[in-house]
Amino acid sequence: MTLTSFGPANRIQRSAETHPLTWRLRDDGEAVWLDEYQAKNGYAAARKAFAEMDQDAIVQTVKDAGLKGRGGAGFPTGVKWGLMPKDESINIRYLLCNADEMEPNTWKDRMLMEQLPHLLIEGMLISARALKTYRGYIFLRGEYTTAAKHLNRAVEEAKAAGLLGKNILGSGFDFELFVHTGAGRYICGEETALINSLEGRRANPRSKPPFPAAVGVWGKPTCVNNVETLCNVPAIIADGVDWYKSLAREGSEDMGTKLMGFSGKVKNPGLWELPFGVTGRELFEDYAGGMRDGFKLKAWQPGGAGTGFLLPEHLDAQMYAGGIAKVGTRMGTGLAMAVDDSVNMVSLLRNMEQFFARESCGFCTPCRDGLPWSVKLLMAIEQGKGQPGDIETLLGLVGFLGPGKTFCAHAPGAVEPLGSAIKYFRPEFEAGIAPVSAAVPPLARPIVIGA
Repeated sequence: MTLTSFGPANRIQRSAETHPLTWRLRDDGEAVWLDEYQAKNGYAAARKAFAEMDQDAIVQTVKDAGLKGRGGAGFPTGVKWGLMPKDESINIRYLLCNADEMEPNTWKDRMLMEQLPHLLIEGMLISARALKTYRGYIFLRGEYTTAAKHLNRAVEEAKAAGLLGKNILGSGFDFELFVHTGAGRYICGEETALINSLEGRRANPRSKPPFPAAVGVWGKPTCVNNVETLCNVPAIIADGVDWYKSLAREGSEDMGTKLMGFSGKVKNPGLWELPFGVTGRELFEDYAGGMRDGFKLKAWQPGGAGTGFLLPEHLDAQMYAGGIAKVGTRMGTGLAMAVDDSVNMVSLLRNMEQFFARESCGFCTPCRDGLPWSVKLLMAIEQGKGQPGDIETLLGLVGFLGPGKTFCAHAPGAVEPLGSAIKYFRPEFEAGIAPVSAAVPPLARPIVIGA
């Protein structure tokens, strides 16, 4: 894994003024432990929050800064915090960090946890103060063994320094933090499925309402935030709302910076902290270096496997939620994937849908049965055995599994790339349809959904 926060020439150095998430990173890629983190102004924001701000002021500052969730949904963080109950009699509340980074082609949270574990802990400490939560959990993807080791060490360092535990910084505020490794399911990225898993239950999403802010872990008020979201909090508290807003490019409706990346057959695959509003072309050409020699860009996904495919002509879209929405898909996690001209789109989609079908929790019928159905059709088309009507059936499934049609957002995310691939590369799907044979009985032909 590489991480640069500037162009290929590496001429511009990271600084606290422009790169709030990554300026403390070591050049050798090793973790920044407590002494070094504090030497780099670490926990100064926490000390300010505890000494100078009450809980409501912290929430309002985050809200005014325009911080939005960095896990893919993009919900305003301050608004989410404001949903937590104000009733002082409710003395048991929880803060959960969603670190179950299972989205294919996404590894941004892994970098933060492995190399800057104290940044996440400080973000959670300030958030806990704002939300009056006495206990926090980092729900970590089980395969992230290095991140688990580093986070556990950082938690112990913070405890020994009086930054976690009882009477933090002499304030009378108590906060315990635990690292919980999951068993490895994509669906745990959905916050209520994560809560069920943390409680020892099957990782199925819950019906909402009630929302976690009212009824969460063990029936108590709970706030769930993504790793990168929480890591933005210290800089906002330390340097203020106006500074944070000034980081984004003109035209962007999202504030601050974002960890963005590019993978695939590009010359410089990696991860960079960039201001919201940079264009996809800047990300692809200036940072990722364009395609490797001998390959051409055929398509790209802007933010993980659950986002729709775009064409090279869409690279001029600005990288923020509204900018990507203008070209027909979602920002997602902000880590893009380049598809080169040697890739068959049917094979790529079959691979993706197999993953999503396997990771379905199986709770609702459209997702449980619809995704495996799409895999069977794609396998037939891939082998040149597709039948007339198969493409229409796939498009019907895209509609039936779309937003609002299933219990959670798993299936809509799964079929979004399928619908866009058929839209832009339909001839590749048509090439897998076998000639009509009189020997095929009419009842053996596929049922066309929505025809």
